Amino acid sequence: MAYGLDQFCKDAHDIIGGSGPIQARIDAVAAKLSGLLTNEEFVKATFSADTPAGKRELYHDKAHDFYVLAHVQEGGKRGTPHSHGASWAIYGNINGATRMREYARANPESEEGAILKKSAEYDLRRGDTKAYGPGFIHSTEHPEACWVIRVTGTDLDQIERFRFRKLKDQVLEEA
Repeated sequence: MAYGLDQFCKDAHDIIGGSGPIQARIDAVAAKLSGLLTNEEFVKATFSADTPAGKRELYHDKAHDFYVLAHVQEGGKRGTPHSHGASWAIYGNINGATRMREYARANPESEEGAILKKSAEYDLRRGDTKAYGPGFIHSTEHPEACWVIRVTGTDLDQIERFRFRKLKDQVLEEA
């Protein structure tokens, strides 16, 4: 039997509720997510060519407050650097590519404008996952339309988090 959404959610519940550093736990959930992303039955039940752009909630674990979200991303979309505040997120691609960029803050957080230095750039493709811990700054780009599963540690729209501000913040490209 293929690895399905119900089993993934149970495994994620057990892992997130376990002990150890949060990064190790979300990395373990990301590894489990990879199996779900390549399950054709799950993909067909969750996405189709007619699925509109945007996000849908597939699951909310009330005990640990994490969410499993399905995203249809339009091509040509590039996000700005952001973090998930005190929470975390795991990204996983089903088709197409998500270009990820990672950043390190080059100046103290106490300063008004953030100066970010890009530290990595790579693509997530079919079955690829990446877990970003609390406070980790990154951005996403979708050069082409793609389907993404994102697992978040809470409702990210309800918490304070870093979001790049074009008039106050700047990004330094690698040297």
